[in-house]
Amino acid sequence: MNNMLPKYFIFINSYDESILKNNNTNLGVIYRNYSKKININEVLLIRRYCRKKGYKLYISNNFEAAVRSKADGLYIPSFNKRIFHTKFYSPKNFKIIGSAHNLKEINKKIEQGCSTIFLSPIFKIDKKKNSLGISRFNLLTHNLNICFVALGGINKKNINQLKMLNISGMAGISFYKKNRPNKLGRFYKYF
Repeated sequence: MNNMLPKYFIFINSYDESILKNNNTNLGVIYRNYSKKININEVLLIRRYCRKKGYKLYISNNFEAAVRSKADGLYIPSFNKRIFHTKFYSPKNFKIIGSAHNLKEINKKIEQGCSTIFLSPIFKIDKKKNSLGISRFNLLTHNLNICFVALGGINKKNINQLKMLNISGMAGISFYKKNRPNKLGRFYKYF
C-alpha cells in the first residue's frame, strides 16, 4: 500500500490559516473550490504554507493547476468521470487521489489512476439520505488492492468506529472546522 500519503485529510476552499494551523505533519490538504475559478496566487499561498508545515497539498479537479503550483497531487471528485492522462507528463511522486460513493464510482477512480479513494459518506450527513455504515464500507473495500480513506459524518461520537474499517486514513470537512486543530490531538490516536 501507499505509505507516502498522509493519514489525515482536510478539505478547504480558500486560504484559512485558522483551519490549517495544526501540529500534526501527517496531514493532507485538499484545495477544492467549485464556486469560482482557481486563483493560482491563492493556491501558491496555500502551497507555501503547506510546505512550511510539512503538509501534502492536493488540488481538486484541475491537473494543470496542480502541476503548475507544484502540488503533491490531484484530487478527482466523484462527479468527474474524465480520464486524466497524467502518467505521461506528471512530476515525480505526484499522486492521484479521488472520491467515490459506490462500487461503480470506485471502479471509475481505479480506471482514472487513483492510488487512494475517499469513500463516503461513512456515517449519516445532512445532505445525503443514506450512509454506507461499517458493514457496507467493508464490503465495498474488501479484496481491492487500493488505499481507502473514510469520509463523511465523522464526529466525536462515532470516531472510535473507524477502528473497524480497513482504512489508511480519515478525512473531514465539517469535523475539522468544528474541532479546531488545537483540540484534534486526542482524535489522532483512533486508528
